[in-house]
Amino acid sequence: MQIKKEINDLFDYGYKIYQIKDYFKFASDSVLLSEFVKLKKKDKKILDLCTGNAPIPMILTKRYGTDIHITGVELQKEIYELGKESIEYNNLDNIELINDDVNNCLKLFSNQHFDVITCNPPYFKYDETRINDEEIKAIARHEIKLKLEDVINISSKLLNTGGYLYMVHRPERLSDVIIELNKRGFGLKRVVPVYNDDQSRCVYILFEAMFKGENYVKVLNPVILHHDDKSYKDIFKES
Repeated sequence: MQIKKEINDLFDYGYKIYQIKDYFKFASDSVLLSEFVKLKKKDKKILDLCTGNAPIPMILTKRYGTDIHITGVELQKEIYELGKESIEYNNLDNIELINDDVNNCLKLFSNQHFDVITCNPPYFKYDETRINDEEIKAIARHEIKLKLEDVINISSKLLNTGGYLYMVHRPERLSDVIIELNKRGFGLKRVVPVYNDDQSRCVYILFEAMFKGENYVKVLNPVILHHDDKSYKDIFKES
């Protein structure tokens, strides 16, 4: 069966993004993570793990300009191709996508270190939830090919000292994230709980951690998603 691609607006960022309806589409967690990232002037080399169809590199480019170089790594070729087409369509020369396993990153970037790493990883442990019948969705959502501890270990090897890891994950994995960050020499700096509405349970947690930094955690105000609001800009603006 031929799978039909479609091209959509990347929210209100002024870019277009290729997607496949009912097959693979970026979601609000990637947009929130992109808005949560705080780049400094010195931050020029960014690595996006599990980049999907590249929403995070594109949003970071819109926010911070093309002076930054972003490398995205995506295992699944079908999704990688969507991202590649989106990058080409929007003429974003500062973004490079690589079709490879994140677990190979220590070989791919053996002599490189990054200022910032971002990741929207698979959320669910392989043996804890029902695996989706569609293989691409299953790999994107479950720790079949990549585990949480792998993401944090790889990040600790590829970040400069004082570099930042930004990640979004499920609240059920909060203790796992904190344990792995501490194990690999990260200091947790900022945390944001995200809710669908003011009656729901927490659906995501955003993490900012510094490699070789001390734990000094600032818990920001919770984010309440309004599905009729098409803008996430300034959602983390601090007074």
